[in-house]
Amino acid sequence: MQLFHKPSAAGPQWLIAGLGNPGKEYEFTRHNAGFLAMDVLVNRQNVPLNKLKFGGLFAQGELGGVRCALLKPVTYMNESGRAVAECARFFKIPPERVLVLCDDISFAPGVLRIRRGGSAGGQNGLKSIIAHLGTQAFPRIRLGVGQKPHPDDDLVDWVLSPLRDGEREALRAACEDACAAAALIVDGALEEAMSRYSH
Repeated sequence: MQLFHKPSAAGPQWLIAGLGNPGKEYEFTRHNAGFLAMDVLVNRQNVPLNKLKFGGLFAQGELGGVRCALLKPVTYMNESGRAVAECARFFKIPPERVLVLCDDISFAPGVLRIRRGGSAGGQNGLKSIIAHLGTQAFPRIRLGVGQKPHPDDDLVDWVLSPLRDGEREALRAACEDACAAAALIVDGALEEAMSRYSH
């Protein structure tokens, strides 16, 4: 499927933000599922995400014919909202057109959950975005990264642990689905995206 087309002169209608932590040491950790999904989104269409702006790596492109701002905040996960809100304000993009890609420890690798809005559910990047946008009413695609092996295990250690080989393959497949779902969402078909890819 051809996701990106030649950008138009108009400003972006949507902001798509993939969440994670910058740096090689975090690259394939569970908390970086949003970064990995964004990488799939831009790399397969050769849209370079290398401009430092709004506190993140930034680019613009057209996803299924809809012009989008693309952002990977480099503020670290807990401050993701600063970069997302700055970019959204600059382009006058309302929260309901801010699509966030992030990890979710409630689901196994390979599972997607798409929501129109809602609470952070313990995800600190979402919590920061909610605080900076002043609302929970923005869509998000949550990518499963697996639950802690034991309830007493430290949560921070778990989300910053590397994905195992099989888990990485499952997450990669989920990232492909997340890209297809994102194309539907920015085209106004959120319900269809939820029906087809939220499983």
